[in-house]
Amino acid sequence: MRLSFPFAAIVGQDEMTLAIQLVAVDPTIGGVLVLGDRGTGKSTAVRALADLLPPLKVVEGCPYGCDPQTKPKGSCETCGIQVGRKVQTRAVPVVDLPLGATEDRVVGALDLEKALTQGIKAFQPGLLAQAHRGFLYIDEVNLLDDHLVDLLIDVAASGENLVEREGLSVRHPARFVLVGSGNPEEGELRPQMLDRFGLAVQVKTPQDLKQRVEVVKRREAFERDPEGFRAQWHPENERLQARILQARKALAKLHTDDEVMMRCADLCQRLGTDGLRAELTLLRASRAYAALQGAKRVQDAHVIHVASMALRHRLRRNPLDDTDSGVRVQRCVQEVMGS
Repeated sequence: MRLSFPFAAIVGQDEMTLAIQLVAVDPTIGGVLVLGDRGTGKSTAVRALADLLPPLKVVEGCPYGCDPQTKPKGSCETCGIQVGRKVQTRAVPVVDLPLGATEDRVVGALDLEKALTQGIKAFQPGLLAQAHRGFLYIDEVNLLDDHLVDLLIDVAASGENLVEREGLSVRHPARFVLVGSGNPEEGELRPQMLDRFGLAVQVKTPQDLKQRVEVVKRREAFERDPEGFRAQWHPENERLQARILQARKALAKLHTDDEVMMRCADLCQRLGTDGLRAELTLLRASRAYAALQGAKRVQDAHVIHVASMALRHRLRRNPLDDTDSGVRVQRCVQEVMGS
């Protein structure tokens, strides 16, 4: 198994690394879309996600990794019929969805080997099953086939994957955080899919010479000795993981004033976002950021810090205003919050 670059060793790209930490704290934010230049560490950061989270407790032998604490009716068919469910641990899954993947590979299909050798009609889980309770990563998400986009939208909305084919009828849980990356120059993402990402960040090639040199030095050191490099950054990764776990625990006790909610709603209304998903995402991201900062309540400063990544991809295009969407958000933040 190929080792991933340590998350704590990533140089720069602060907005991207913060967005990933926020969805690690609160997966209900809805995932992260990372758009920007090639070779800026997008894939590296996403694949380092597992460093931020502790192992999951799963039902032993479950093909979907169901939570042992879930009631039988909320589990898959395999776990629902087990009486004394044994528990084991495994790493949080970060599953890659390749652009060329077939629908059968993504949703699952008939297990041909068992059908041919044993005459058993069995289900072979796909990538969505592997990603349950973890992260599903799509590189070059803007180039994904339309039929797979439709499929992912349905599953992301329902949290379940329903497969009916070859005489099989299988329903299993598929709750995952969607993470996508891509280069905007290679094509645009469909609005329906864009709306499914809670946060959107833009990454650019660093222009600071010292930072560029540091990126190259760390990458070279990792490729020469991956295990040694990971061991060197292990303490920093552990501190980061502990901070995220502490923020997760603090979320439930975090207080949010009605005035802050009103300003979030006012901001979204002025920007003309569709529906109420923008307000929900902005509030959840603000709470997650406040928890990461160790605050007891959500303040305007927390909302201001995450507003661009929560709202920039939800703005309607204005043919008379070619200003960057992030700048438009910050301009509106100034009007609403006076910052």
